[in-house]
Amino acid sequence: MGTGGKRGAHARPTSAVRLRIERLTREVAKFGAVGGAGLLVNLITFNLVRHTTDLQVVRASVIATVVAIVSNYIGFRYFTYRDRDKSGRTKELTLFVLFSAVGLVIENGILFAATYGLGFDSPLASNVFKFVGIGIATLFRFWSYRTWVFRVAPAHDPVTDAESFLENPSPYLKEEDSPTQGFRQVQRVR
Repeated sequence: MGTGGKRGAHARPTSAVRLRIERLTREVAKFGAVGGAGLLVNLITFNLVRHTTDLQVVRASVIATVVAIVSNYIGFRYFTYRDRDKSGRTKELTLFVLFSAVGLVIENGILFAATYGLGFDSPLASNVFKFVGIGIATLFRFWSYRTWVFRVAPAHDPVTDAESFLENPSPYLKEEDSPTQGFRQVQRVR
């Protein structure tokens, strides 16, 4: 009998805790990928606005954050949380904007405090404190988005679905697989 490194019939099933950890790890990785792209969009936009206009630091930062929020929504909805409930898009978008606005206040509040409270106004200091603000706001956003915005789709009751299938299988079958009108089930007698 083969005793190679393959998991066979005697392998233990994966525990529920391990499955949750693996699922959370994948979610964090996807969130990080979208967030990393959003970070680049945010910092590039911030520096472009800051160096090409006469806007103050925090105003340039708010514009950059808004641009990043728009790009992040697209990434989160269609990549990170594409398998989540899509039934209430208006509510989802409203909550996303609300929690993103709180993240914007966290992110830019730190930059504001560093620039106007502590006097760090050099381009390097502005980028460092913007980066720190983004990091702290990201923790809040991850929690709020996964908890309130991109909710897990409600599970269907398999027993109810199975019973409804047995009562009327037509909606669940392709047209070519549906039984015809005159079809009669033949039962084999032993």
